Amino acid sequence: MTDVMASLLADAGYESFEPDETGLNAYIRVKDFDQGKVDECITWMPFSDCNISTYHEVIVGEDWNSEWEKHYFKPIVVGGKCVIHSSFHRDIPACKYDIVIDPKMAFGTGHHATTSLITEQLLEMDLDGKSVIDMGTGTGILAILSAMRGAEAVTGIEIDPPAYENAIENVKLNGHGEIKLICGDAAMLDGMEDTADLFLANINRNVITADIARYAKTLRKGGKMLLSGFYVEDIPVVEAAAEAVGLHKEGYTERDNWTCLRLHN
Repeated sequence: MTDVMASLLADAGYESFEPDETGLNAYIRVKDFDQGKVDECITWMPFSDCNISTYHEVIVGEDWNSEWEKHYFKPIVVGGKCVIHSSFHRDIPACKYDIVIDPKMAFGTGHHATTSLITEQLLEMDLDGKSVIDMGTGTGILAILSAMRGAEAVTGIEIDPPAYENAIENVKLNGHGEIKLICGDAAMLDGMEDTADLFLANINRNVITADIARYAKTLRKGGKMLLSGFYVEDIPVVEAAAEAVGLHKEGYTERDNWTCLRLHN
C-alpha cells in the first residue's frame, strides 16, 4: 500500500520517500506543500478498507555528520569493491575504492538503495578515458567513484546550494579536484551537447521525465544512461519518456522495490 501512495504522491510533486513500521514518510519542499493535494491522493487509493491518517511538519536542515556520529552509522561496502565511510569512522574495511563522505545536509551516503544500485553498475562498467555527467550529484559519491574508476572528465551538477558546497568538500576529501561541480538545474546542461559517454541521474521520476530530453542531448553516439530515484513500477513511465527522445532500455536492477534503469542511445 505504501508503494501505491508513494506513486500517487510522486505525481503530486513529492521528491523522496521512506517507508517505516508506521507507514510512509514523504518529502517535498515547503513552498510546494499543499494539504489538498495530499487529501486528493488519499481519495485515489484503490483500497476500500484502509484508514489513512496524515500529519506534516517542517524539517529544519541538520548537520548529518553529527547525526551519523550520534546514531553510530557504519561504513557501507558496495559490490565487495567499494567502501563508503565518513572521516570519523574507524575500523574501515579494505576495498579497492575507498570513498570518504561527510554528508552534512546532502543526500547520498550510499546507504539508500538507489545510490548503491548505481554504484554497483559503475563498478562493472569500463570508464577509462570516458566523460561522465552526474545530475543531482548530492554528496558527490557517484562523481567521485567515476573519477576513481578512470573517467577522464567528470561533471557533477547539484541544484541545492548546501549540497553543492558539501560536494565540493567531499571531492577535496578524496583528492579529485579535477571533478567539475556546477550549482544549478538541468538548464546547466545547455552547451554540453554530445559531451558525455555516461549520464547519471539519481533524482526522482517527475524530475527525470521532465528533463530527460536535455539529458539525452548530452550523450555522444553509443552513450549510456543510468537513472534511479524511482520505483520498479515507474519503469514504464520513465521508459516511455526515454523512447520519445531516442533512448532505449538496456535493462534494470532493483532492490527494496527501487530500481536503476539502464538506457542507451
